[in-house]
Amino acid sequence: MKKSLKYLSILSLLSITSCSDIIELNSESNIIVDNYFTNYSELQNGLTACYNGMQSPLTEEWSLTELRSDNTLMDGATSTSTLNHDLAFLDQFYPAATHQGLYKYWLKTYNNIKNTNTILNVAGANFNPSPGVIEYTAVTINATAYQCKSIAAEASFIRAYHYFNLVRLYGGVFLIDEPVTAQQAKTINRSSIGDIYKLIVADLNNAIANGKTTRFVANSLDAGHTDVWAARALLAKVYLTLGRKAEAATLLNSIIASSGYSLQPSYESVFSINNEMNSEILFAIRFKGGGLGLGNPLSNLFAPTNSGLAVINGDGKGYNTPALELSVSNSAYTNYIDPSALRKGVNIGLYGTKTYYIKKYISPTALANDAENDWPVIRYADVLLMKAEADGNIPTSLDQINLVRSRSGLVAIASAAVATPALFEKALASERRWEFAFENQRWFDIIRFSTTTTSMSSTTDVFPNLKLQGAEYVMKKHFTNMFSKIYSGFSVLPISLSELQTQSNENRFLLPIPQYEIDTNSFITIPQNPGY
Repeated sequence: MKKSLKYLSILSLLSITSCSDIIELNSESNIIVDNYFTNYSELQNGLTACYNGMQSPLTEEWSLTELRSDNTLMDGATSTSTLNHDLAFLDQFYPAATHQGLYKYWLKTYNNIKNTNTILNVAGANFNPSPGVIEYTAVTINATAYQCKSIAAEASFIRAYHYFNLVRLYGGVFLIDEPVTAQQAKTINRSSIGDIYKLIVADLNNAIANGKTTRFVANSLDAGHTDVWAARALLAKVYLTLGRKAEAATLLNSIIASSGYSLQPSYESVFSINNEMNSEILFAIRFKGGGLGLGNPLSNLFAPTNSGLAVINGDGKGYNTPALELSVSNSAYTNYIDPSALRKGVNIGLYGTKTYYIKKYISPTALANDAENDWPVIRYADVLLMKAEADGNIPTSLDQINLVRSRSGLVAIASAAVATPALFEKALASERRWEFAFENQRWFDIIRFSTTTTSMSSTTDVFPNLKLQGAEYVMKKHFTNMFSKIYSGFSVLPISLSELQTQSNENRFLLPIPQYEIDTNSFITIPQNPGY
């Protein structure tokens, strides 16, 4: 049985969003939260609420990441469902600033940032933006300094994870690093991208300095909790996003040398519900089936519509459909078809003769929306491929790529095939596309591989000066490949190929700040992202 982190009743008290339009707590609720934490055990309970608070944003994340990439699309051309229309708008880079899906993700993420801020505050951990570090003050609860720092390390990781997603999706967002009142929240404007990254780096350095350093052990009692190795891996990805490759390489070297994590013997075993939190999973968002309110609903969302009980109990919604580029071996669609039948068989299922669906998160369930499948966030394969990315086109980088390929039964890439930096990057990006298919990584990979990142480390800009010709090329090619098969058939949302191509631009690659945040704040003027 899974040693799952569970929801607690305290979650209803902690899950109070920090967004300016939502914080309307009465004084009694504030007093209850403030008075709950009196000792280490209660602080642990609050931390558990933070872990479980990661589930809710994840149920929306796929629509802002994978669906907007060339991996999946919104199929359902004749649907009259408002939700299907909203998803189609995301897929086509045409969401309004009032789009409910992106607003739901925003609110759910800030809900859990509020949770982590509460825990960090009680543990005496405070962000000092001037040196960009987490500093500690004495606490009044019955807990040692070591216990408080250990809890704060895990909460810092969770907060960094959330802000890393927010800054990559929306650009400069509201930097809220402590519990705030409703009035205080409405006076906080968007921070620069650089300042958001400063908090992310500080949080992850805190997680590294004070987190658990134990090497991987199967069936550990700490399964599901973050540790130093997960924090180093996430910080390495942050550094790669910022173009700080040498610092990323140092972190990744330490994981490879000392963490005890390793590749699983087969690709399929990574995702088996009978092998959860295995040697490849540095961190996953955990779910627990069995009618506990902790099950994974994404299995039903991704299963094919009108499949009844054939794929999963409770039928499917048919969302996040694999693009034909990934599912059909036809050179007319793409050059990226994975030659590994092993990975394709785990990632993609076929219902009937032509309905493809995401298979890797589907397992037998007794109830609808209650699957056991965890969601991997950081895998050891990612560590190896990030190391190749950090080091660039050198022989050892090709070795890392080939380690991952070998596990899936693929022949090694010869050095002659990656003779130039461009060929090396293409091979690496293609390997990442298949290895992490449908794990919400492809969109961020497209942007990272295509972006000049110097402006993203600025401490003054609110909007990045992105140069995304590479990302534009990838998405325009995707729309060209898929137009006649998918997009031309949208009778309710008709769109031309030229419109799709035009919308594939850097202004649309960032999501809009939810318009409700802007319209309901009478204290300050909140700038909207360009293009909305």
